[in-house]
Amino acid sequence: METGSPEGGRTMGPEGVVTVAAGPAWTGLPPGLLRMRRLLLVVWLGSLTVATGLVPGLLAGPAWAVFALLPLTLMLWGWVLIGRNWRSWRYAERADDLLLSRGVLWHTVTVVPYGRMQLVEVTSGPVERHFGLASVQLHTAAAATDATIPGLDPAEAERLRDRLTELGEARSAGL
Repeated sequence: METGSPEGGRTMGPEGVVTVAAGPAWTGLPPGLLRMRRLLLVVWLGSLTVATGLVPGLLAGPAWAVFALLPLTLMLWGWVLIGRNWRSWRYAERADDLLLSRGVLWHTVTVVPYGRMQLVEVTSGPVERHFGLASVQLHTAAAATDATIPGLDPAEAERLRDRLTELGEARSAGL
């Protein structure tokens, strides 16, 4: 009797021998996305910290400048959460589909079959371009399965777009 998970893991053969099958080869996001998100956090909450400390401190007295600790605490907490979120994002290219995994508290794994992809696009906003990043967005017939891989190097994003488009065309031709 064979038992095991479809994504790989332990499998017990007929003689009771347990073998470990290799799972998908996961690829994490580059560290540029982490740097960009943390810098944006520091810019926004850093300026809020300064404003929260200066305005009450100048208008009501130095004791009120203690309120600047609230955005500072949020910045430190956000720093940790952004790192955990960045580490949770990954993707894997398999023979018939693309896996996307993300989430810290609510872990989500999205499976996008190549044959169901209708559009694969690379986008890069002004902040992403400044940091040399791009995102790959996958569109399928079902709106619930649209997926995005953020913060990739532009060359990797274009390679992934071309590969997914090619695999999508090959798989949809067989339908």
